[in-house]
Amino acid sequence: MPEVIVKSRDGYEHRVPFQHGLSLMEAIREAGLDELLALCGGCCSCATCHVYVDPAFADRLPSMSEDENDLLDSSDHRAQVSRLSCQIPLSDEHDGLSVSIAPED
Repeated sequence: MPEVIVKSRDGYEHRVPFQHGLSLMEAIREAGLDELLALCGGCCSCATCHVYVDPAFADRLPSMSEDENDLLDSSDHRAQVSRLSCQIPLSDEHDGLSVSIAPED
């Protein structure tokens, strides 16, 4: 089964298996990593699923929507590699993707 590597805020790396079609946010939540709040449940209406994506995977991700960009602008912790995990649908090409959970705003 493909998996992503998720670094929690304490620096611990979790190997998170996923099924094709889940969003990154759903895979992280199903793995029980509760520091990723995802308060809106994946509707792209908050920024509580903010992650930093390994730049090596940037070309394998969908383009950022205007809504996602606006929400990330509201974060004090936005970085060049910031994305909302609810906006990243996972497929086999994301096996090995590495992300870090961004600090909470």
